[in-house]
Amino acid sequence: MFGLKEIKSNIVSYVSQQTNDYMKEMPKALRKNYGQFFTSAETAIFMAGLFAIPKKKVLTILDPGAGAGILSAAIIERLQALKDVERIELTCYENDKNIIELLRSNLEWVCNNSNIKIVYSIITENYILSQKEEYNRISKSPSGGKEKFDIVIGNPPYLKIGKDAPEALAMPDVCYGAPNLYFLFMSMAIFNLCSNGELVFIIPRSWTSGAYFKKFREKLFQTVSLTNIHLFVSRDKVFEQENVLQETIIVKVKKCTNKPTHVNISTSNSNSDFHKLTTFNAPYNIVVNGEDNYVFLATNKSEVEILRKLNSFSYTLPVIGLRMKTGITVDFRNRDFLRSAPDDETIPLFYSQHIHNGEVTFPMGKKYEYLSSSRKGLLQKSTNYLFVKRFTAKEEHRRLQCGIYLAKRFPQYSQISTQNKINFICGKKELSETLVYGLYVIFNSSLYDSYYRILNGSTQVNSTEINKMPVPSIKVIDEMGRKLLLSNDLSERNCNEILKEYT
Repeated sequence: MFGLKEIKSNIVSYVSQQTNDYMKEMPKALRKNYGQFFTSAETAIFMAGLFAIPKKKVLTILDPGAGAGILSAAIIERLQALKDVERIELTCYENDKNIIELLRSNLEWVCNNSNIKIVYSIITENYILSQKEEYNRISKSPSGGKEKFDIVIGNPPYLKIGKDAPEALAMPDVCYGAPNLYFLFMSMAIFNLCSNGELVFIIPRSWTSGAYFKKFREKLFQTVSLTNIHLFVSRDKVFEQENVLQETIIVKVKKCTNKPTHVNISTSNSNSDFHKLTTFNAPYNIVVNGEDNYVFLATNKSEVEILRKLNSFSYTLPVIGLRMKTGITVDFRNRDFLRSAPDDETIPLFYSQHIHNGEVTFPMGKKYEYLSSSRKGLLQKSTNYLFVKRFTAKEEHRRLQCGIYLAKRFPQYSQISTQNKINFICGKKELSETLVYGLYVIFNSSLYDSYYRILNGSTQVNSTEINKMPVPSIKVIDEMGRKLLLSNDLSERNCNEILKEYT
């Protein structure tokens, strides 16, 4: 990796200062409307240092969504130290009229202060839409593409768009539902890479799992190999001046079909201490795993072992006739049907607050914990469930927090409802008591909690991801439930001991 120096270069320092001056004049709220967050000088230098520079006299570089040009400046600074490179052909896409002149001014300054010949162009068209015809004509072939650039470096806009937005319609092969601009930029940038070219992007972590990104991951791994991922321990320190809380990672890929044996996964506390990296070479087939190409960010041997243990199970909840679903009542949309006291025409409405120490307690004196039974579409049968909280705080000990709901404990109710901030596991048939307890063993164990944290960096427990997680056979889950019932101990430690017998 390129050496990370404490003293920034003149080029990067100059562009960074000009960018900071611009940020003071341009309100963050305005830039947030189109997903514009600026890369720090330290992050730009680190990203530029990830490239394996090809030994060529002329290098072609693409910076899509260039902003003020800090990433272009960083890669040019890196190339100045190499003897082989005589000419750089740089292409920057930027269609924000507020910043184009600053970008042009910065690139002029860089050209005048570089020891390499630089030819640059700024394209002010929409990066996605300006290439949609060529993209859709060629992209059906995994090896196809506008093979032009040796290096692509980028910090794309982070912005959700509608499924009918022009950019989404321009890239149907990677879109499902309402997409985010960042992965459309990454898809187009890979399309723009030459064979064996490399791309380094700083992007949200959300693409690594979930149904919305399935088509993107499928296309991605058909076309490129993942070589490097960098994680930030403190998510609020990546774009410090921007106050962004997005879980963000740096990704490097190479446009080739040969997969490496390992992926280099590095970690730093923030964007200012890249010289204090921890690094780990994780097996590629552990990092990119399963038919949905989920990306598991294992940062040490212990996490790899966790993934290997769970991957030894050959079932999922849907395969054994079970499924996690999201609670069906969105309370703020149904205020007219909420009640704070019971009567003959109300049913219990369960919230995450009703889950406590592995059990479901009701009532607890919470406001609006009843629902009018006239709201037929929000009623569900009072049967045995495992409830799992959908949201937890970042600093909490566990991501997976669950409680056992047994219908026999609430004989007065034939129907209930669940607020949409909890998930519940049910089956095609009524779950036996032992099966619910067995599911509790799984979801209250340290092993499964760690697995989910490796898979998903957010504080939300996603039912789609849970339904893809490997689990034991239904017979084994039932056996574990019997052991838990006999022990009468719902602790995490006891669940770990029971699960250990089967892993």
